[in-house]
Amino acid sequence: MRLSILGAGAWGTALTIAFAGKHQVTLWSREADVAADLRERRENRRFLPGHPLSAEVAVTTEIAAAVADAELLLIATPIIGLRPTVEQLRGLGCQQPLLWVCKGFEAGSGKLPHQVVSEVLGRAALSSARFGALSGPSFAEEVAAGKPTAITLAANDPEFAREAARQLHGAHLRIYANDDLVGVEVGGAVKNVLAIATGACDGLGLGLNTRAALMTRGLAEIARLGVALGGQRETFMGLAGMGDLILTCTGDLSRNRRVGLALAQDKSLPQILDELGHVAEGVYTAREVDRLARERHVDMPISAAVAAVLDGRLSVAQAVGQLMARDPKEELA
Repeated sequence: MRLSILGAGAWGTALTIAFAGKHQVTLWSREADVAADLRERRENRRFLPGHPLSAEVAVTTEIAAAVADAELLLIATPIIGLRPTVEQLRGLGCQQPLLWVCKGFEAGSGKLPHQVVSEVLGRAALSSARFGALSGPSFAEEVAAGKPTAITLAANDPEFAREAARQLHGAHLRIYANDDLVGVEVGGAVKNVLAIATGACDGLGLGLNTRAALMTRGLAEIARLGVALGGQRETFMGLAGMGDLILTCTGDLSRNRRVGLALAQDKSLPQILDELGHVAEGVYTAREVDRLARERHVDMPISAAVAAVLDGRLSVAQAVGQLMARDPKEELA
């Protein structure tokens, strides 16, 4: 299959490496220096150093050339780049099936990725469009290294989800089809917020009991919001829910967890993001999650506490104290 991956950050590069052995892959980068590095050294030293790119992969900065002959398009930008990338594709008249790997709610609009795509494509194009999300427990470095990984592919069309999963499935990257696009996207978005909370508590040295409690109660928050937005509760017990939450809250490669660890050290948010050098989606998603939860009257105290810390309204210690002071309630209510 001819596959074009749009976005040459860590994730785009890792997926290019993973798919190159089975498919004819073109990688598009909007950064000329990154593209030059990939062409000349066959390595993305800026975003994913140490992982060689196959000589068979074409690298370009021209998006029209990247998508011209593609049978499937995969957007691998952060969510802030999703809308402008889809707008470019619409302007080029692209009609190929489309996948994305970004996780979060769009800042300002509070829209999930599929809502952003639907809005840009417009009602007329949606009747024939096939699109979906790749999500689940996966670090780019491990995917690039060929370590066994399992993720979910959810789409607006169940048959497309099954077919795309079958085509992209590989020896080291297992892909499972899912028809709950809303649930999969909510799981991928909110787990980043909870990873910030878990990192902050680990940074304070509060122990493994606290981590387990945060993750378990955090999963309940994900499910409550997901169901309120139209997702299926069972989705949150799978790869895009519990699986992604466990990885992001406990793995040291998690950018969002590292944000929480740094917040516990009383570092300022601008300093943390500058030192991180990559996008941590939970920072921007936290505010949108908190706003959506309030609008829909969904109880999400951990997510609200993270938003308050990021906005400077609470310190990490104050947020923990506030959560522990909540009145007792039934666990599964």
